[in-house]
Amino acid sequence: MTIPELALMGFIIGLTGALAPGPTLVATIHSALRIGWTGGPRVTVGHIIAEMGIVLLIVAGVTTVSDTYRPVIAGIGGVALVIFGGMTLLGARNATLLSGNCEGKNAGSVLAGLITSISNPYFWIWWFSVGSALLFSSFSQGIAGLLAFIGGHWSADLAWFTLVSVGIHRSKTVIDNRIYRGILLGCGLLLVIFGMWFLTQAL
Repeated sequence: MTIPELALMGFIIGLTGALAPGPTLVATIHSALRIGWTGGPRVTVGHIIAEMGIVLLIVAGVTTVSDTYRPVIAGIGGVALVIFGGMTLLGARNATLLSGNCEGKNAGSVLAGLITSISNPYFWIWWFSVGSALLFSSFSQGIAGLLAFIGGHWSADLAWFTLVSVGIHRSKTVIDNRIYRGILLGCGLLLVIFGMWFLTQAL
């Protein structure tokens, strides 16, 4: 495949993953309500940091996740998401909509993107199975091919989560604090549900 084709493949595959409902999407919605449209890009930065680490592991030669360790990954991820969701639920009671951006909250959005990525066991399983095969395939074109695939993949994440956060930010004008708290409760509940689901897979 040519370099542009690898970039396009990375974008399409990345978009199919980004479009799927999951903890990182919930984190994007939560962040967009708190800090505005930059919430999506900030969450994406955290997600990219997680993927940079896993790409380095794959390039270093760690290409499989043994069936023995998959329940452990699912269990740890499940516990992390339940805790993260519980914190969101506790904070929802007195939460109020903020106008403008806050640097501290921005940092929290990056952390949310990182946590919801690494705590998702399917994130690890996909990268160590399908993802590793795609990376090695792109590496047939050298470093340029690898960078083209990863760049396309991350572009899809950034495009989708930014689009979501822009849409959420624009809707803030018709959202009062009561509705906002309800959305936060929904986000927290979804994170707990994701976490419980991962725990059932571990068991």
